[in-house]
Amino acid sequence: MGVRGLQGFVGSTCPHICTVVNFRELAEHHRSKYPGCTPTVVVDAMCCLRYWYTPESWVCGGQWREYFSALRDFVDSFASVGIKLVFFFDGMVEQGKRNEWVKRRLKNNREISRIFHYIRSHREQPGRNMFFIPSGLAIFTRFALKTLGQETLCSLKEADYEVASYGLQYNCLGILGEDTDYLIYDTCPYFSISELCLESLETIMLCREKLCESLGLCVADLPLLACLLGNDIIPEGMFESFRFKCLSSYTSVKENFDKKGNIILAVSDHISKVLHLHQGEKKLEEMLPLGPNRALFYKGVASYLLPGQSSPWFFQKPKGLIMLDKQVISMSSDPESKQGVPICTEPESKQEVPTCAHPEIKQQLPVETDSDFNLEVPMYAHPKIKEDKPMDMDSEIKQQVTLVSDPEILKVARMHHIQAESYLVYSIVSSGEIECSNTLEDELDQALPSQAFVYRPVRQRVYTLLLGSCRDDISASLAVKEWFVYPGNPLRHPDLVRPLPMIIPGGTPSLKSLWLNQEPAVQARRLDALLACFNLSSSRDELLAVESPLRALCCLLIYLFVQVDTLCLEDLHAFVAQALCLQGRSTAQLVDLQLEYISPRAVQLGSLLVRGLTTLALVNSACGFPWKTKVLAHQIPQPESSGLQGLHEGEPTHCGQRALELTPHREVGKAGLQLPQDKLFVWPFWARTAVERPGSRKQNPRA
Repeated sequence: MGVRGLQGFVGSTCPHICTVVNFRELAEHHRSKYPGCTPTVVVDAMCCLRYWYTPESWVCGGQWREYFSALRDFVDSFASVGIKLVFFFDGMVEQGKRNEWVKRRLKNNREISRIFHYIRSHREQPGRNMFFIPSGLAIFTRFALKTLGQETLCSLKEADYEVASYGLQYNCLGILGEDTDYLIYDTCPYFSISELCLESLETIMLCREKLCESLGLCVADLPLLACLLGNDIIPEGMFESFRFKCLSSYTSVKENFDKKGNIILAVSDHISKVLHLHQGEKKLEEMLPLGPNRALFYKGVASYLLPGQSSPWFFQKPKGLIMLDKQVISMSSDPESKQGVPICTEPESKQEVPTCAHPEIKQQLPVETDSDFNLEVPMYAHPKIKEDKPMDMDSEIKQQVTLVSDPEILKVARMHHIQAESYLVYSIVSSGEIECSNTLEDELDQALPSQAFVYRPVRQRVYTLLLGSCRDDISASLAVKEWFVYPGNPLRHPDLVRPLPMIIPGGTPSLKSLWLNQEPAVQARRLDALLACFNLSSSRDELLAVESPLRALCCLLIYLFVQVDTLCLEDLHAFVAQALCLQGRSTAQLVDLQLEYISPRAVQLGSLLVRGLTTLALVNSACGFPWKTKVLAHQIPQPESSGLQGLHEGEPTHCGQRALELTPHREVGKAGLQLPQDKLFVWPFWARTAVERPGSRKQNPRA
């Protein structure tokens, strides 16, 4: 993530650019300088997950309540000094960064293999040095932060650009994250999340101006430096020979500098002493060995330009204008004037003024490119629309090539996406391409299928619901591109997954009916659609009889035990018990729970259930939210590692003062949980699906 080698270079060669700061003092200074303006910190949430996840137990699915408590403490600490937090999450993977995404996912696969090898060898959780973020944590963190009343946004591309844009546009106190790209963007100050002490609210501020001073560059040179070193757009090997030549000619190398430091100093020296001499007179391709990578290089440099910013390194003679999204880059052809500088502006005004639209309304458009220059850089200005400058949303959406053509539906899907209320829906209806990152799955365990396959039928029915009204000429060959990580998938290309027919009582409702109709009767139709996605329409009455916080869990477990034949009754006990037995426990009690040993199967079962919850979030948003997202985020019990692990191994469980008997009743239709004190039957309808399917599933002898 970020610029290759820059993080290490800052730590070893330029530590003076790091300054200890206190957020309380920064907020007071900001208020005195800008009276009436609330100090705001923009948080790159994806960079913060490791910092937020403090529970010791992580390998069995994640300690949800401990984690939620840590999030609440984080929010409260900043609120106590009057600082507003705005959280950004990655919304989708840009096509230009797909290769980098694949490379990281394959690297994560190797880390997961080492984790399971350690568990099989030692029967315990690996140390923190092998820590892997629990499956689905980012998705549920969005919902948790919204539950805590925080402004939470989901990006239309990778989040760093929108974070930097937001910070600049709204004069924010700074950006909190862990990505060296924030040293390259010309935006508000950048603070390190890894160095944050929550008790004192002190952290490290990394100063880009001091970095430029050390390198002999100006801030406008940093995007050029980043691309020559390599980043998420420019592969590191693209300019390897160029960097070697710079290093060879660099005469001020000191022996105690590391190789990466030498290279960064050498490339910076070449920019300041060689390239600056011809800046504005020659094109970059005349000064650098760009070759066939010219367009990609320009794209990389332009990706750091925020709305209203320009680069002195762009110089083009022909063809005057290049259209980037809703902004225009203006190219002067007069070399004498040395004004050949691209400016990101609104095409209507042609002024160097950033105009930013609110995400619910502003629609990203296809890029208009110069056929010779072939620069395809989406320049996105985050957020909030000027009320005196309304935009025609429908006309913008019509210019976008999408699987769903209805502009009203696209606008609603986009709004829910940006507000972090839905999951994957906008990607499906707009581009027809989705992804799912790594899951803690044991590639050597052939008994349990990957979650990617277990929940694929559900996704296929969702595709039918979302894309069923597509144009007739493409519906026959319609397929959604799935970049799902699972054992054995090299991720060379996406899986093409076609919609699966679904049966909904009364017929399949339209998206306009599910999403826009506010009549009370439509809520029942939304629930019908959700159950049909899981093929559980016949269990509707029984599910409605279950108390609200547990319906989603029941829905998932019925689906799982019908779908996966290798699950046994003991697995069912583990899933149900972790939901019921741990509800009465406080966060402090959960911290103290200890496990005798760790089972690889329990680890994968925990991941399977959590991915089921993320699938449920997809279905729920696709069906118009028949269940409240807040309930999904906070009230559904997450797989607590100690509960799921211990019960899977048949260890006794105690629920406060009451013992819970996990005994299936012998009478037909009476399988379920029974509290001996009040004889309350919780799920009396699982007999035929979980127990009585002769020959359809393997029974564990101990069960």
